[in-house]
Amino acid sequence: MAKNLSVLARQFSTSTANNALVRSPVPVYGIEGKYATALYSAAHKQKALDAVEKDLSGFTAALKADKKMGDFLYDPSIQKTLKNNGLIAIAEKMKMNELSKNLLLAVSENNRFQFLPAISNAFSTIMAGHRGEVVCEVTTAKPLDAAMAKEVEGALAGFLKKGEKALVNYKDDPAIIGGMVVSVGDKFCDMSMATKLNKYSELIKSAA
Repeated sequence: MAKNLSVLARQFSTSTANNALVRSPVPVYGIEGKYATALYSAAHKQKALDAVEKDLSGFTAALKADKKMGDFLYDPSIQKTLKNNGLIAIAEKMKMNELSKNLLLAVSENNRFQFLPAISNAFSTIMAGHRGEVVCEVTTAKPLDAAMAKEVEGALAGFLKKGEKALVNYKDDPAIIGGMVVSVGDKFCDMSMATKLNKYSELIKSAA
């Protein structure tokens, strides 16, 4: 796997003047993080970051909306050569940057189509860091009203460094019962009622 990613990084970079990877402004993990980091380095060198981000967002949206495309890419019985030809046609139709097309072909070569949405998300996270944005996620049992959302965003601002901007995503999950679960960058805080109840239940069991 490490060898494949090393080759991938070289494939992304068409410049022979500097083979050193450009460091990602924020850490992203897993297989998707490695692909996204290699892509960020190459796109940064070629000043194509915005184009690549737009390509990945557009492709994953199309993949989600077009069931036939997903079935074609995820079907293991379809030959890799046929898939590669299909990907090249899709990339040309969407007028993708060459780096974006190379990513699709590299993913195809390693049979990792299932990681494409996660790679796109990881790249978006890196780009948010590149712009000085900090990705924050707030999960509550039910959607927040405007006043509460404004209060939460004010509290989140206190965790940011000078010059940083919060990029807040809201999710609702009835399973947490109440309270909220908050992540700010790579920091995580679980203030949900469900977690508190679990802790109380464990305390009661241990005292019995």
